[in-house]
This record gives sequence, C-alpha cells and structure tokens, in this order.
Amino acid sequence: MGQSVKSDKGSAKRSNKSSGTLSARQLAVNALRQVHQGGYADVVVDRLLGQNPLESRDRRLFTEVVYGAVRRMRTLDAVIDALAKKSALGQPPNLRVVLHVGLYQILFLDHIPSSAAVDTTVELAKGNGLAGLAGFVNGLLRRLVRELEVGAGDDGGDENDGGDGVGDNYGDGVGVRKNDALLRLMHPTLDVVGRLGVGYSFPDWLVALWVGQFGVEETELLCEWMNQPPHLDLRVNGRRGSFESLEQILGTLDVVVSRIPGVPMGLRLSHSPGPIQEMPGFAAGEWMVQDASAQLVGYLVDPQPGEVVADLCAAPGGKSVHLAELMGDVGRVIALDKTGSRLKKVQQNVDRMGITSIEMLEGDAREVRTWDGMCDRVLVDAPCSGLGTLNRHADARWRQSPESIETLVVLQGEILASAARWVKPGGRLVYSTCTLHPAENEGVVKSFLAAHPGWAIDRVEEGNPVFPLMEVDGWVRVVPHRQDMDGFFMVRLRRV
Repeated sequence: MGQSVKSDKGSAKRSNKSSGTLSARQLAVNALRQVHQGGYADVVVDRLLGQNPLESRDRRLFTEVVYGAVRRMRTLDAVIDALAKKSALGQPPNLRVVLHVGLYQILFLDHIPSSAAVDTTVELAKGNGLAGLAGFVNGLLRRLVRELEVGAGDDGGDENDGGDGVGDNYGDGVGVRKNDALLRLMHPTLDVVGRLGVGYSFPDWLVALWVGQFGVEETELLCEWMNQPPHLDLRVNGRRGSFESLEQILGTLDVVVSRIPGVPMGLRLSHSPGPIQEMPGFAAGEWMVQDASAQLVGYLVDPQPGEVVADLCAAPGGKSVHLAELMGDVGRVIALDKTGSRLKKVQQNVDRMGITSIEMLEGDAREVRTWDGMCDRVLVDAPCSGLGTLNRHADARWRQSPESIETLVVLQGEILASAARWVKPGGRLVYSTCTLHPAENEGVVKSFLAAHPGWAIDRVEEGNPVFPLMEVDGWVRVVPHRQDMDGFFMVRLRRV
C-alpha cells in the first residue's frame, strides 16, 4: 500500500518467477471463478489444494487471496464501479475475477509491493483469455495505486469523522491508513451504514442490525475483526495429550502457540501450519480443532459421569466428544444427526479421540422420540446463520438474508421444543448457536419459555468457565471483538 508502481519492478517479476506465486494467483482465479458461480469457498479451496499441491508460502498466498477477495467482494466491486466506465457486475465475469485478485493484493496485502500486484495481475489477464483487456487492467490498477498514494499523504484531520462516529479506524478497514480517500473515491455521499458496508464489505442489512445492537463504534470493531484471517484453536484431549508436550511440538512448526485465557483446555495457534491431518498429535487423538467459544458450550452443559446426555445436532462431533471427555468417558452420550454421512464424520472423530461412551443415532431431531424423558442433559447446537463465524466462512455474509433468518428461526424453535421432550424432570437443556442475530438467540429462547411454562433459565454458577460471560438475563453471549473468539450465544434451561 502506498508504494510506487515503478519501485522494485524488476525484482517483483523475478520474485514471482522464482517463487511460484504466479501459479498461486492463477489458482486463486480458478477458485474465485467457481465461488462466483455458486461454489462454497471452503469446499472449493480444499478441492483445488488437493489437486494442486503448493509450497507453504504459496499455499498461504492462495488461501488469503481467495478468502480475502470473497470477504471483501463488495469493497472490490465498489472500487471497480468507481474506476471503470462499466460497473463491476457489468464486466465480463473472468475480468471481474482477475481484477479482484489484483485489487485485493493492492488494498489489503501490505507485504506485497504494489508493483508486483499490478504486474502479475496483468499477466493473469493475458493468461485467462483477456489479452485484449490487459491494458485496461494495468490502467485501472495503476490509477488505484496513484489514488492511494495521494490519500496516504493527507492526514485527514477531523473531517474523517463526518459526524457519524466513523473516524480514523475506518481507513484501516478499507486498507487506507488514517484517511478516507478510498471511500471518497468509491461513494462520497453514503450514510454510516453504507460507509461501513462498503468499506468493510458487509451487506447493509447486517451492518444496520449490528449498529442497532452494538452502536456504530463497536460495529466497526466487529466488522474489522470479522475480516481478519481466523486463528486456529485446538481443544487438548487431556486423556491422551498435555499442554506442555503439544506446545513444545507445535512450537517447531513456525507458528505462535498460546493458551486461551478462560478456556481450560484451549490452545491457540496463530495460523494453520498446513493440512490439519498432518499436524503432530492429530492421528493420536491428542487434540481436536474447536474454536474457544465452541469449547465453552461443553462447560455450560456440565455433564457428570454416569449421566445420559444427548447432542441433537451432533456433526461433526466436536461437542459430543467434549461432553464425553468431561464425563470421563463414563455414561452415555447420544450423538444424533439428520444425515448418515455426517455421522460418519462424528464416528471418525470418536475413534481418533479414543472415546467409547458415544452412541450414534440417525434422525431428525424434530421427530425422534426414542429418548423422551430419559436424558439428564440435552444439547441443541442449532443450525443457524453462522453470523458469529463470518471470518471462518468467507462467503456466509453473502448467502444469508433477512428472509433466510426467518426460516432458520422457525427451524430452531421446532428443534428446541422437540428437544425438551428428551429431558427428564429436573434435567437441563442447553441451546447454543454461532450467530449474533437476536432473533435466532434470545428471540427463540423467549418464545420457547412463553410456550413452555415448565421451564426456566438455569443461571450459571460462579466457577464455571462461562460465568464471566453471563448477562443479566442469564444467557451467555460471546462477542468476537470483545473476547477474541467466534461469536456465540448459549443458555441453559432447567425443567422444573
């Protein structure tokens, strides 16, 4: 950012030829093309990496460009809209994809010289049937760099604020430090929701929702957090591994390893050092990948040895296995899921982690009645919009809508009502989601309690790891930019 297009031009080209980063960029073009055609970003990335092994450095560039360009799609399109005669959506699909690869590097990858981003993107255009438009690509990217260089020389002053609470931090959201030159270039008259939506690349309806929940200042922090590459959290299996041994082994993989405050068995890696299955301790079942906030769900359920516990939306099995570990693998854990193929993934994790107390059950949680009134504790980790994990699922922000949320709320309410039948008198029912949407969270719980007078919120006792996060109403909410974890909601209910 802010580097001259002419600087290091020769060295940039030599670096790309020797390092293979051009092939990583071409693979990114292939991936983005498939995502734009409806493919799921994580599925596309995994498939292409399996077919095209890359060195570690190129693998990181590929994944960052693909996931980053998908996350930042609205911002990148807005830049094209501002700099080209035709809108982004009016451009040939291949051209839009190639431009996204170049624009993302210029705006958000500070370690890549602007010259390298421009030159390699022009080559991508030539190599993807767009040789006739290579000059257009070159001119658009060079103009953007000039605009950013001009903006970087302006300290912005107080005029950045504009009276809407979006100040200097906003520049970092779009990759321009301490000024909003890029924003003025794209849309100079947007309101605060539009400015945050374009600058941080979120749909307006979602930004407006968060502004209503958290206010403008915190919404900006949340948007910024959701656009960062996700860290990798592990849950240590104390029955097979230890913090000390894993810290020592993983510390040799060129990653920063740290324990997660407030999460008893949580270990955080700064990034993934490569394929998960090849990491030390994976095959031996010494750990599972599980975000810190998801680990907290098990502590809220608080299963005891010898109890009958059910996980009604079990796949891929991380929470089921955690419940069994907390019980010392003594008792019964019923892992229910609607799809047999997803239960196979649960079984793989159960076998790898050395758990014997988990039983698989295929069926729809709304219909299965086999265990009615027989469970001490039931977990409903409900299907949800995933709006608390948008940094992990780059395309999720574009797949959800207010209408899809309404459909999910109905499904969540039906599953929770059915799960209540499984719980014996005096038993506990935990409802959790990885979304921040109030309708999917407290809205579902309030509707359930209104329709089921025999239930009440069971407040968490002091000493439980989730106690510091409990709100006055008795439920627990994890807000990503506050706790540095995925966004989660969870509440424990008691059958009275």
